[in-house]
Amino acid sequence: MVRLIKISDHRRKKAPPVYFSRVELNQLLSLYSRRVISGEWKDYAIDHGRGMSAFSIYRDSKTQPVFTVYKYASGTHRGGDYVLGASGNVVKRGRTLLEVLAPIERELRLVSS
Repeated sequence: MVRLIKISDHRRKKAPPVYFSRVELNQLLSLYSRRVISGEWKDYAIDHGRGMSAFSIYRDSKTQPVFTVYKYASGTHRGGDYVLGASGNVVKRGRTLLEVLAPIERELRLVSS
């Protein structure tokens, strides 16, 4: 007896495309621009992969990224949909972008002369 098997039933489903929303890009670029003004960061890149999007920040254009913020497809990661990475290590995971950006946000301080 011959049994037909559809290969498409057993293939891995493609992950939906993931992009940063306008609000998320505004938050990322706001932080980035403040650090560019202070002379700390020089360049950035946005990458898209299977089921994820990445925003990488560079001190200069010839080195590895200082920080990379990853956004994964909704519900695919237990620790949250956003990950902050530095030098190949995970710095912070979270459910919101602001939660993940907290470790690299600088607090304003009053400087007295």
